[in-house]
Amino acid sequence: MRLSNILGGLAAVLLFPSQVLADESLPQRWVSSGGALSEWVVALGGESRLVGVDTTSRHPSSLNRLPSIGYQRQLAAEGILALRPDLLLGSEEMGPPPVLQQLAAAGVHIERLTARAELDSLQANLQRLGQLLGDEAAAQRAFADYQTRLQAQQQWVEQAQRDQPTPGVLLLLGHAGGSPLVGGVDTAADWLITRAGGRNLASHGGYKALSSEALLALDPQVVVVADRALEGEAARQAMLQQNPALAGTRAAREGRLLALDPTLLVGGLGPRVPDGLAMLAAGFYPASQSLTAEAKREP
Repeated sequence: MRLSNILGGLAAVLLFPSQVLADESLPQRWVSSGGALSEWVVALGGESRLVGVDTTSRHPSSLNRLPSIGYQRQLAAEGILALRPDLLLGSEEMGPPPVLQQLAAAGVHIERLTARAELDSLQANLQRLGQLLGDEAAAQRAFADYQTRLQAQQQWVEQAQRDQPTPGVLLLLGHAGGSPLVGGVDTAADWLITRAGGRNLASHGGYKALSSEALLALDPQVVVVADRALEGEAARQAMLQQNPALAGTRAAREGRLLALDPTLLVGGLGPRVPDGLAMLAAGFYPASQSLTAEAKREP
């Protein structure tokens, strides 16, 4: 190699380090496992790098055209390796561990970010994604905008609570109305309920099943239904049919069963969460004007 070429390359590194990294060092073929993380990759301008996604990555709809690698907790090495990825992106929810070990041994870089529903965790995730995409400034702007939207949401909730009581809420995560899991503390469900101005009645940790007796005893004023197979009214009716005790709650009697997209609960805080919060808050405080024009009474 000529000395002039060497010096020219060195000058490029010194003058434009981020550009050189983006062109030569950063992963170009990504597989993403976890809905929120996949959405952030798209939001930060990295959709063209995605060559496969898991079944929780449904938004935006363009991701549905990519090859599926299955459910994030039940990945298979063969299908992922067939896509020839440089990087597998996911959270601590991703697995199983032997598959991740097999992928790493095959030379796939495994990038695991946190799925904790915390702003500090989101900021760290966006910072890392910005580094991997070669655009940290875009990640910083995205987080600043996110904070601004959440602050507006918090102000709306505080105003609504001056005139209306805080409702007791349960979030039920199910599949086609089958035995649901109730979102307890330290979950995305709890974060969403609290941020939208509700009081989570479930005091257990994680997601657990509740007996009919326990459900009736808690008697929630609002029930949020997040069904992995059904949407809207179909999700509500299936939950009532499969769980008769639910009909005896105040929420069911007063028609306050809200349907929520379950992908908002996967992979941490995603780009659509502020809109989801606005819609939940509109259901929690129906006497107040919606925070945004898009916020309907049903998430």
